[in-house]
Amino acid sequence: MRAETEATVDAIEKSLKLLAQRMDWDTAPHRLEEMNAMIEDGDLWSDPARAQKLMRERQMLHDAVETYRRIGQNLRDNVELIEMGEVEGDAEIITEAEASLKALAAEAAQKELEALLNGEADGNDTFLEINAGAGGTESCDWASMLARMYVRWAEKKGYTVELQSETAGDEAGIRSASYKISGPNAYGWLKSESGVHRLVRISPYDSAARRHTSFSSVWVYPVVDDNIEIVVPDSEIRIDTYRSSGAGGQHVNTTDSAVRITHLPTGIVVTSSMKSQHQNREIAMNALKSRLYQQELDRRNAAVNAQHEAKGDAGWGNQIRSYVLQPYQMVKDLRTSVETSDTQGVLDGDLDAFMAATLALDVSGKSRAEANAED
Repeated sequence: MRAETEATVDAIEKSLKLLAQRMDWDTAPHRLEEMNAMIEDGDLWSDPARAQKLMRERQMLHDAVETYRRIGQNLRDNVELIEMGEVEGDAEIITEAEASLKALAAEAAQKELEALLNGEADGNDTFLEINAGAGGTESCDWASMLARMYVRWAEKKGYTVELQSETAGDEAGIRSASYKISGPNAYGWLKSESGVHRLVRISPYDSAARRHTSFSSVWVYPVVDDNIEIVVPDSEIRIDTYRSSGAGGQHVNTTDSAVRITHLPTGIVVTSSMKSQHQNREIAMNALKSRLYQQELDRRNAAVNAQHEAKGDAGWGNQIRSYVLQPYQMVKDLRTSVETSDTQGVLDGDLDAFMAATLALDVSGKSRAEANAED
């Protein structure tokens, strides 16, 4: 077997090892049998919430078990084909099996990445907030570019995007915007995008065509589902209604229906301005609960907590990613060193490579690739 093929086999085996660890393979088949038996219990649906939760967990475990078995079997089959081709001197069989192994390695790596989305809220929908930082009109324009980028990314994933609130910039772009993004693992994917994003370009608003640096912040919080109870006493919140206007077009809203809720103990402020006053109040309250739930997740996870406590202002020294459009083309993530010269692709929503690299970071700060190299 060629060295390149052996490396491919090793990569698949490492992915399988991680998949086995994530699902606790030694007990997974037994747990799946237990879940199947519970689903057949006629009394299960007397508690619909419990039944739906069990069905989701069972489907996730079933998919994980079947994926592990299928990848493992395909690996063994193709290795046997290569060995047979080498014995019989059949180059065609070897070539086909090697191509199958390469495709299998890519699939196994993707499944390995998806297995990292096993946090408590990773499977939930998410709220995504964008706020313009230092840079005036430039940063407002940059905030609107980021909003477009994330909407494009979500649409490519087949997710549903709902605009929750939007505040227009004085001259261009937006000062802030909040979205609810719904779909499988929406929070798990997007949580790595929390932080300050820096843009360097020739300003279209500068008559002297000088290079400008702009900052905007992105913060991501999981939507709290029905299985998570967050109680917010009325005494801890202040609710204000106000008149707001969007950036124009379909987002215009000039009624007094916008709602702002302030959580007094923490100072958290959430807004909603795109629906009726009743709907905006409900949307804002859900967003507040998500923010409070995120705080609880942060307390349980020291690494995430440190990130949020240190997020600071949207300016120099706090950025997680730089987008340079002039004098050269490059987007670089400062946490993982992943970079690309396809700046337009990134701004059109091609973000998976950055998200994948951040998800694969070990607690130690090493990438999974680096950790594997040390094994």
